[in-house]
Amino acid sequence: MKLIVGLGNPGTQYERTRHNAGFMAVDRVAQKFGGTNFRTVHESFACDVFIASQKVMLLKPLTYMNLSGRTVASAMSYYKLALADLLVVVDDIALPVGTLRLRASGSAGGHNGLLDIQAALTSFAAAESAGGGTAKLPVDYARLRIGIDPPGRVPQKAYVLTAFTEEQKPLIDKTLTRAVDAVATWVEYGIERAMNKFNGADPE
Repeated sequence: MKLIVGLGNPGTQYERTRHNAGFMAVDRVAQKFGGTNFRTVHESFACDVFIASQKVMLLKPLTYMNLSGRTVASAMSYYKLALADLLVVVDDIALPVGTLRLRASGSAGGHNGLLDIQAALTSFAAAESAGGGTAKLPVDYARLRIGIDPPGRVPQKAYVLTAFTEEQKPLIDKTLTRAVDAVATWVEYGIERAMNKFNGADPE
């Protein structure tokens, strides 16, 4: 089984904000692959879909962004998943709107949701290492970053918690569609194929 976690904040006031790009992408994946019945489990909204004949659990943590690791660790432990089975989908202010960036590993880049996930998954990295012992951050798990544009002069917290502008909306819509295809490619073919095909701006 694969686990795809979209990061965001619960509540109607956050639904279309930039910080919820991960939630939006997971919703698009659910829509495309028939995941109509979200349930509450592991402190998240969750549903199961099949992509290329593989079972995939989609999660949207209800813990708020800064405590996302609790949900991820709970699901990973319960289903006995490896780090290679995890993909986290997240917004990124360092990337322009219209851009995707997949990575097999890397730092949190200052993103509080990723920082919390890294901390929560340290034990999984240690268990998977050949020599055991204490794992060092960052742990290696795949992440898909969705560009939301740098905030410019707007304070970062205010910027990420507000909606996309009218100019950004068509771009983010296309990007979310590409994100669904990137997720499906990761599930079926792995991170290398997904990176080669989808990293960067929309070629159109």
